[in-house]
Amino acid sequence: MTARAVRAPGSLDLELAWEAVSGVLAPTPVVPSALAPDALLKLETFQPNGAFKVRGALAAVAALSDGVPAVTASAGNHGLGMGYAAARSGADVTVVVSTRASRVKVERIGAFPVRLVQHGDTYDEAEAHAMTLPGHYVSPYNDPAVIAGQGTIGRELDAQADGPLTVIAPVGGGGLLAGLSLWARERGGVRIVGVESAVSRGVSASVAAGRVVEVEVGETFADGLPGNLEAGCVTPRVIGADAALTAVTDAEIRTALRWLFAEHGLVAEGAGAAGVAAVLAGKVEITGRPVVVVSGRNITVPTYTEALQNP
Repeated sequence: MTARAVRAPGSLDLELAWEAVSGVLAPTPVVPSALAPDALLKLETFQPNGAFKVRGALAAVAALSDGVPAVTASAGNHGLGMGYAAARSGADVTVVVSTRASRVKVERIGAFPVRLVQHGDTYDEAEAHAMTLPGHYVSPYNDPAVIAGQGTIGRELDAQADGPLTVIAPVGGGGLLAGLSLWARERGGVRIVGVESAVSRGVSASVAAGRVVEVEVGETFADGLPGNLEAGCVTPRVIGADAALTAVTDAEIRTALRWLFAEHGLVAEGAGAAGVAAVLAGKVEITGRPVVVVSGRNITVPTYTEALQNP
């Protein structure tokens, strides 16, 4: 696929995203945790759609020019976020899903006022088709407004967590980590740590190479983490060398799911627990107060119960 020309976001994007997001969403809570000394958990599981991606969706829809429809590809949290944004704003939104996408997730997206299109056997085929449709394509991660929208987590932390911070968050396509990096450069005194799946390290490989590179992608139950980046993706450039990157295994994520349930009574999806997994496994160097973003809760009951029961 030919690389799209995507602009890297800046401070103005973060300000516009904050206006769009804070006008709709209440700040998600932070709770003290015994995970590490003085630790906090930032609970994006409390979002109306159960995940942080509603932030980027609201920012992206708000950034549309008048009358321009939005088109995206997703069968997960981004699609749910775009549906929520469409319901709030009345925007014209099309969501393309593959024919093999989870029926439950597709039904949840279709419950919103969006145009739902099924195309192709894989996400890549659905995405390629979405890019041919009229309108502005809103990538789940490679979009300046989406990145800035995810960075509004940091704007909330300005009022919720004092002093120097180490903010730990999961990494799939890098939109969340890029948004947090954008905010951290504004605030100062913040160290950002991204946590990938050990079987899919496209962001760290691309940051190290200084350009987007393809990596081998293995199987993981944490379906928000694996995958290669879109050609020309801006997230590695926005993240840059300032953030630290590490990775966790499925076994470590399952341990984190059990820990969150036992210690906090919290349900998280696999990707959502990646930051907790990295801290529990001793894979994060902490300087300042640790804040772990628990990014989402959208996991099926069979997957969740299997993860709780099997190390």
